[in-house]
Amino acid sequence: MTVKHMRIFLAVYQEMNITRAAELLHMTQPAVSRAVQELEGYYGIRLFERMNHKLCRTKIGEEFYARALHITESFDDLEKSIKDWDEFGILRVGASITLGNFFLPAVVKEFQERHPDLHIKAVINNTDHIRQGILDNTIDIAMIEGNASSEYIHSELLSKDCLKLILPPEHELLRQKKIYLKDLPSYPLLLREKGSAGRIFIDHIFSACGMEAVPIWESVSTKALLHGVSAGIGISILPGQLVGDDIASGKVVSRTLEDEAFIRNNYIIWHKQKFLTRFAKEFIQLCLRRKKDF
Repeated sequence: MTVKHMRIFLAVYQEMNITRAAELLHMTQPAVSRAVQELEGYYGIRLFERMNHKLCRTKIGEEFYARALHITESFDDLEKSIKDWDEFGILRVGASITLGNFFLPAVVKEFQERHPDLHIKAVINNTDHIRQGILDNTIDIAMIEGNASSEYIHSELLSKDCLKLILPPEHELLRQKKIYLKDLPSYPLLLREKGSAGRIFIDHIFSACGMEAVPIWESVSTKALLHGVSAGIGISILPGQLVGDDIASGKVVSRTLEDEAFIRNNYIIWHKQKFLTRFAKEFIQLCLRRKKDF
């Protein structure tokens, strides 16, 4: 089997559509189908199930994808064959929202001062998006809030941070001397979207206590949630770094729960099969040296 077969398989796997994969590869549909069938025949496996004229990934197909992705990348690195290519190339870095706001900029600035010819391409998005970027090899190294939860991803503890319960200034919960987690579902919740690190964390905490967090508002924007809380629409739980100014100005009020601190771990992650260049390793070490508890 050739690297070309693997590239064709990767395109089909990512698109889950023979026609779209053929268009991307500038090939005919029969040629793409034949290449996938040749792979399956050569290894004696089924990479896709064909059901109702649709492709479905198989378990062995998922395993083959993870390995083929990094085999083709290694081949590309070999093809470049340029001494110290990575110093003049691109390092693709990802970060979830809070770390992208408060940790990544200083690290990138220091690293680029050391290596001005190396370009850093940064992506800041929710944790699910960043994790998938690592798995798809569109991101080399990432910093996320919460666990990576994938057997293919290596993670190292980077820091800790704390989420804050925030309420409108005149909210009735503020009249209680003590507030507990069980008190919160009785009031309208404004939360981040599914797939964000904050939402995953909050859903896990509520679930562990036999409760469910059911928001009336969901948003990718922390500012939108803050404005909703300050307008008296409901309450929220958001990263302390992102809400500090609004708490200080009195737009919203924060209270500590008696039975939950909302402290979570942050990690730096990369694919276990990723070839880390000298500069990628240096970037990781820089992040770990700068790590701190928020």
